[in-house]
Amino acid sequence: MNFHNVEFLISAANTAGFPKDRLPEIAFAGKSNVGKSSVINRLLMRKNFARVGDKPGKTVHVNYFVLDRKCYLVDLPGYGFAKVSQSEKDRWAKLMESYFAAGRIDLGVLIVDARHAPTNNDITMANWFLESGCPFVVVANKLDKLKKSEIAPNLKTIREDLALPEECNIIPFSAEKGTGRDDLVRVILDAVKE
Repeated sequence: MNFHNVEFLISAANTAGFPKDRLPEIAFAGKSNVGKSSVINRLLMRKNFARVGDKPGKTVHVNYFVLDRKCYLVDLPGYGFAKVSQSEKDRWAKLMESYFAAGRIDLGVLIVDARHAPTNNDITMANWFLESGCPFVVVANKLDKLKKSEIAPNLKTIREDLALPEECNIIPFSAEKGTGRDDLVRVILDAVKE
């Protein structure tokens, strides 16, 4: 699969906006300041494909990108940190719930901050993936900000706090340095083949 051959398709504000044709969907979720756009950009080896904002909370719809005409990369709205109104947060929550309920996810990618224990919102998102029954992987981003001695204990805390089953991989990742990109590519390729 050519990870350079990607284009923006649609920004869906509700279920009616989701694409009608069926391709495998790789859904990216994470809190507003975790570097979700940076992870997507690193995956695609593009600088500014997914918009990186100076203020968290730029993704307000379900954004669909077509990857090599073989699957959709789906950028879900960030959660938890963005300074927006409660009504906007509620709208995001309803949109996310309807997306998960639609049963469209072939692989979930939950992005967390490797430096910190998961937030309550991270735990909620992990539960949504678990309850949906779709396979998912956790990307522990910002690895480059940790000392080597901090990596293993932090990953253990993430696994325990998110109550991840054994088969759920955690990929140590740095959008800044590119660490973990090859592992994420492999997981996506496996999901699209199935």
